[in-house]
Order: sequence, then C-alpha cells, then structure tokens
Amino acid sequence: MTRVTTADLDRLEFRAVQSGDHVDVALELLGLANSVDADSEISRAEIFVRAGEQWEMAQEFERASAAYQRAIDDGGTTIIDARALQAGALLELDMVDSAYAQLERLHAEGPRNLPTFIHIAETLQAHGDLTGAHTWATQGIERFRHQGVTAYVHDLLLELLRARFRIRVDLGLDEDAFDRLLDEWKPSSHPDSP
Repeated sequence: MTRVTTADLDRLEFRAVQSGDHVDVALELLGLANSVDADSEISRAEIFVRAGEQWEMAQEFERASAAYQRAIDDGGTTIIDARALQAGALLELDMVDSAYAQLERLHAEGPRNLPTFIHIAETLQAHGDLTGAHTWATQGIERFRHQGVTAYVHDLLLELLRARFRIRVDLGLDEDAFDRLLDEWKPSSHPDSP
C-alpha cells in the first residue's frame, strides 16, 4: 500500500503541466488511487478526482467520467464533489440529460462546499446555461455568506460573487444586493468576522 501526500500530487500535476503529458499522469494517479493506504493524507476519492481532471486536460472525457465515477463509488472526501465534476465531463460528451440528472441528485443533497458551487456555476456558464449557472451561484452565496468563515472561505465567496456578477451581466439582469457585496467586502476581510 502507498501513502500519498499533497506534495506528491503537486509534483505529479506540475510534471503534467510542464510536459503536457496528461495521459501518463492520469494513469499514474489511477495506479496510486488503486494502491493508496486508508490513512493516506490524500483520500482515494480525491486521487480519482485528480486523475479525472488530468483525463479532461487530455480531452479524454469518457475516461474522466469513469475516474469521477470511481471517486463517487469510493465515497471519500474530495475538494470538489465528484458528481459535479462528472456532470461537467458528461456535458463535454453531449450527454446533457445524464449531466443534469447528476446535478439534480447533487442539488437534492445540497453541495457541502463552495468549490463545488463555483465549479458548477462556471461549468454551466461555459456550456451556455446562464440561468442554471446564475441559480447555482446564487444558492452557494445564500448558503455560505452568513457563516463564520475563514479568510480562505471568504475569498471563495468573493470568487463566487464575481462569477455570479459576470453571469448576471451576460443575462442582462439588473444589479442586486449580491452585486453590492462585491463593493462592500474586501479580500480576506469578511464583514462578519471578528
């Protein structure tokens, strides 16, 4: 069995960026996921997600979807919910009904973190579903904006607010209270924090 650290993932992903060989890195990540220790710093599911991301960069969306499915089946913790990532890969494969069914399942349970909301909003925007992107961005902001948050989460909220602003402009909607939050909040200084 193998222990995988953040440094290991960084090294592999850096190699993929430098070489452009996302296929080899995806295969190596799959191998790591299949042999990782249960007490590894990085979960098996997260390694499957990272493999899926490498498959996407290689334009291998079927393989990406399969890697994301392995992460879903594993059930471990991931930074971005693997169902959201799989929905994006399915959209790339023009499997629109399957992608939206995955998003509906995710919506029914409620995504647990901001990176998932950001990913969904940006993915739907990239695929021309501005209304869906606006809805997901709005829901993410509503869910997390009043929580006592760290500077990191606050910065993610700002990222989601900026994405929502761009989507709202593309939709031709009027400015609203969420847009005004962008003017009121400064990076890493949530107004509700001490």
